[in-house]
Amino acid sequence: MNITIGILFSNYGPYHIARIEELANYNEKLQNQVVAIELARSQDEYPWQIKVDNLHLSLISVIQEQALEKTSILKLVQKLNSILKKENPSVIAIAGYFQPAMLFTLAWCLWHRKPAILLSETTENDAPRSWWREALKSIIVTKYKSALVGGQPHKRYLVKLGMPIQATFIGYDVVGNDAFHPNRIKSLPRPVTNPYFLAVNRFIPKKNLSFLISSYAIYHQIMGDKAWDLVICGEGQMRLNIEQQILEVGLKKHIHLPGFLQQDELFPYFAHAACFIHASIQEQWGLVVNEAMAAGLPALVSNRCGCYEDLIIEGVNGFGFDPENSQQLTELMLKMSSTDIDLQKIGEAALEHIQKFSPDYFAQGLMQAVEYALATHENGKK
Repeated sequence: MNITIGILFSNYGPYHIARIEELANYNEKLQNQVVAIELARSQDEYPWQIKVDNLHLSLISVIQEQALEKTSILKLVQKLNSILKKENPSVIAIAGYFQPAMLFTLAWCLWHRKPAILLSETTENDAPRSWWREALKSIIVTKYKSALVGGQPHKRYLVKLGMPIQATFIGYDVVGNDAFHPNRIKSLPRPVTNPYFLAVNRFIPKKNLSFLISSYAIYHQIMGDKAWDLVICGEGQMRLNIEQQILEVGLKKHIHLPGFLQQDELFPYFAHAACFIHASIQEQWGLVVNEAMAAGLPALVSNRCGCYEDLIIEGVNGFGFDPENSQQLTELMLKMSSTDIDLQKIGEAALEHIQKFSPDYFAQGLMQAVEYALATHENGKK
């Protein structure tokens, strides 16, 4: 039986495109159709600029003319309803249950008796929890037939909310690994002369950048002229605070802020970094860690990040740290820039491990969720 699989994201960025193209390739062999839908072509929170003309499938944008954040819910839902009615997918994978438009799509599925699949990267500890919100989530979660999640902590949380363990599959949080491969990017021009630690973040409180800068300042004080530089790519509301802190610690020449960069502009920074750091105090997953590992970089990752359990093998491809323990991160920086560590070996281990978390892994996981959802849906009709 040939089916049509709808997959709804807020906005398709580079890693969404990598996932959906692999999903389409996978389903072409099965003669299934994939319908890619996004709420809006642009989003202020993630100002990606990607070319969608060369895709091997059609991408339907509900809102074309303005950013998602500037669109009224009523207008968005009305247009979304028309698209869902026209495309009439057999099953729909929905990214999350937080946004009103995503909840509307779930309601549309229930009304039209279509199985819905939840795409989730939420863990139990990535935000404060209250009993009534958890109770409401449990009600919502049980309306989905199956789910695709990022990794083990995400699976545990969704099962706790009421999703059957046999209906919960893994493989959601992947990027286009091949785009970051060292062999592809190593010949790009070096953006910073000195060896450097690299971080890529939005400049918002949960990314813990003040902590990162403080830890680095102590590291730099200890190492002196032998210290590596620090590059923090990104933009956001805390830009002025971060610039002020850099001035206060007297490290303007050694801490670089190149701003928000599109994926191709990030490649040179990944290509020549010595080590990647992700210091978030809260993080559902942390896809930049995937990107860094795909570029063959050793990774220092906050143990509060959703990806930590699945991606980091302690001492093999990187290290975890407590994002409130500045001394611990400083000591890891000292270790990584010392001669005691074989950076090449750790980077190779990172590159090898991340190959499992590929767009193909996403496609296989989602198809398992699709098959389970359709089977249980048909059984429910009998």
